[in-house]
Amino acid sequence: MKHTLLTLAALLVLATAAAQTADTTGYRFTDLKILPTTPVKDQSRSGTCWCFSTLSMLESEILRAGGPAMHLSEMWIVRHSFRDKAERYVRMHGQLNFAEGGAAHDVIEGIKAHGIVPFVVYKGLEYGTEKPDFHELSVVLKAYLDAVIQTGDKSGKPLSTAWKPGFDALLDTYFGPMPETFTYEGREYTPQSFAASLPIDMEDYIDLSSFTHHPFYTQFILEVPDNWMWGAVYNLPLDELMETIDHALESGYTVAWGTDVSEKGFSRTKAIGIVPEADTEGMSGTEAERWGKLTQQEREAALYKFDKPGRERTVTQQLRQEAFDNYQTTDDHGMVIMGTATDQAGNSYYKVQNSWDVRPPYDGFWYFSRPFVAYKTTSVTLNKNAVPKPIARKLGLK
Repeated sequence: MKHTLLTLAALLVLATAAAQTADTTGYRFTDLKILPTTPVKDQSRSGTCWCFSTLSMLESEILRAGGPAMHLSEMWIVRHSFRDKAERYVRMHGQLNFAEGGAAHDVIEGIKAHGIVPFVVYKGLEYGTEKPDFHELSVVLKAYLDAVIQTGDKSGKPLSTAWKPGFDALLDTYFGPMPETFTYEGREYTPQSFAASLPIDMEDYIDLSSFTHHPFYTQFILEVPDNWMWGAVYNLPLDELMETIDHALESGYTVAWGTDVSEKGFSRTKAIGIVPEADTEGMSGTEAERWGKLTQQEREAALYKFDKPGRERTVTQQLRQEAFDNYQTTDDHGMVIMGTATDQAGNSYYKVQNSWDVRPPYDGFWYFSRPFVAYKTTSVTLNKNAVPKPIARKLGLK
């Protein structure tokens, strides 16, 4: 009997220890404010996150406005973007970034200029795969344009009248011809009339950022390679940019988020983004001494284990500016901020919808800490009605 009691006691201790281990390792998130979104998409082998994320934000906006769930055609926008970009690329003698990347305002301006169609009407996948795959497409398009530019520069003669129809033929071959009219749910539309039928107005969407190399409360052209359209953003102090994101979410508006995921604090397998910092103030003398003896590589390995929540950096306006100026922050990905959450230690996070298909651990959604968003946001796009009124007045928004 005594032996049995000792065994039970030992098992209880082990179970308690195991429970404590489970409670203190890894990240566990509690969702707080979650806004409705359409299903997670998959951009697959294409650098078109800017399009997938912005259209997903607009699809959420349609839901917010009382409209139906729908899947808008990403490749409709991408195809038009390639065509518009090609004209500017040739006009600039190739001194422009002609690539798959873009920005959220490409989508907004694309819908204004070319309308939009549902995904079922224009899938844009005419090259033999079920999902976007640009490994050949983007190379072929750029090679064609480079040949046009080089021939014109060398010959000194006017460009032929055939180069634009020739480029359009390439686009039609890879994406498919564009319909002038189509039927959707029993009604006939043009791309322009379908865009007009949506319960949202493209004039309502604005871009915001936060950098000190331009005056606050003015607009400037964000100097990143993918901003081929030279789109302007409103410039806010960092605290007001974060306040605007928070206010938008609390008011029911999702946010298209341009950011940098090349950081060591971004984990593809854990689906989180953090900006960890060693808690040297909380270390004992022995711990601080041991930490001081670690190499930089060993320190980074300790910081980026993603084994449990820890201390994160205090992000200032100066810190994010230095990261942008030194190429430590680049515009390499776009997603949708659609909620808020906390981890088991009470730290604040944003819940984000990605376009890398439904995948574990959160079915295609990710969690980014508040410091990460403050540090690595290049720009956000949102409905101007989501901006707090005092900030809107400073920006001159109506």
